[in-house]
Amino acid sequence: MPPDSVSVAPVDLAPVPVSVNPGRRLPQLVVGIACYGASMAMMTRSGLGLSPWDVLNEGVVKRTGLTFGTVSGIISVAVLLLWIPLRQRPGLGTVLNILIISVVVDVVRAVLPDQHVLGWQIALLLGGIVLNGVATAAYVGARLGPGPRDGLMTGLAARTGRSVRLVRTCIELTVLGAGWLLGGTVGAGTVLYALAIGPITQLVLPLVAWRPRVSSPCAG
Repeated sequence: MPPDSVSVAPVDLAPVPVSVNPGRRLPQLVVGIACYGASMAMMTRSGLGLSPWDVLNEGVVKRTGLTFGTVSGIISVAVLLLWIPLRQRPGLGTVLNILIISVVVDVVRAVLPDQHVLGWQIALLLGGIVLNGVATAAYVGARLGPGPRDGLMTGLAARTGRSVRLVRTCIELTVLGAGWLLGGTVGAGTVLYALAIGPITQLVLPLVAWRPRVSSPCAG
């Protein structure tokens, strides 16, 4: 799973009530989260390295025998419980993030086998990273609540007074180390993901972030 969002150019991402323009924002949220789950599955099948949270997911999968989606959901719920002392409040997007990703990642993994030919591995890795960045921008841009990992990051930053960048780095290094110790796949893809996900999301986010319409003043 995610990091569920990244530091981006100044775009207003404050949560907006679901009653505001739901016909545009809800489909964007659902499609974005579903694509995120698919991108996770693609990277897991590439065998070339995973994002830090997915390294942890895979490590737990190897230790427990549970499906990747099930583990992703369990870890997301555990992270969500950490919001309580941080006084973070989940939104619709938070709940759907957990449910949709858990299902989609298992469905896509069921039809997409592990790849062992380098060309296909690279294609899956690169396609997964690009789709992950676009999907992140889509569901974050819907402004219907942060994902579980986003809330943990921003909540810790607010409580400790540390920068979001520092808090995120510490969280992801901790998660990556734990996942590696459990047997998760760390490789070139892990480094490439870390370098590419921010710029991709930042590029796409201004194009998909929901903004309220500003009425033009009547002429004359």
